[in-house]
Amino acid sequence: MASNEATHWWFAGRRAILGTLIGRLLAGRPAPRILEVGCGSGGNLGLLARFGRLDAVEHDAQARALARARSGLDIRPATLPGDLPVTDSAYDLVALLDVLEHVEQDRAALEAIGRKLGPDGRLLVTVPAMPWLWSAHDVAHHHHRRYTRASLAAALRAAGLEVERIGYFNALLFPLAVAGRLAKRLTGDRRADDALPPRPVNALLRAVFAAERHLIGRLRLPAGLSVYAVARRA
Repeated sequence: MASNEATHWWFAGRRAILGTLIGRLLAGRPAPRILEVGCGSGGNLGLLARFGRLDAVEHDAQARALARARSGLDIRPATLPGDLPVTDSAYDLVALLDVLEHVEQDRAALEAIGRKLGPDGRLLVTVPAMPWLWSAHDVAHHHHRRYTRASLAAALRAAGLEVERIGYFNALLFPLAVAGRLAKRLTGDRRADDALPPRPVNALLRAVFAAERHLIGRLRLPAGLSVYAVARRA
């Protein structure tokens, strides 16, 4: 993941979409404080740092070292749903980007994260969608679940958070992805979907995925490979 996330279509396209969402959420806020929970090897830190003062935490020691080298930030160790080693009620934005599916106790984790939001703070969360798409990719990445829009909303509300908006994304490539997953099931292919495609294919997929930045939050997409939500303390 660390070697691919700068150029792989999925990471690059997702950053384009996240940048649009975050720009809207933080518009008009001077020097907002931002926290990324589960920053991995740091692929999103450059994006997030463009919008405000950034802190980050990460469970895995090797990923923390990579993220520190990339960003120069002091990436602190943390494990969900244990208490996070940052100040309560301090952040204008907490980013939880494809992390929640790795946590067995997702609602307890959301409760812990909610305590870090300031009075007008927002949580931006993304997760993989559609439980029926469960595959070897999820197993390889140590996922506990995939979500629907309804199940993510239920987890957020159970954690005492108010859902402001929620929806699917990575919808334009959804039919292609479903066909690929079904083909793997039929052939017994148990490999994860992490390989970097040839450059022209990668560029095309990135452009299609990134184009959804013009749609997200404006149109309610009926399905997608991912779910996003924006929530605040109730």
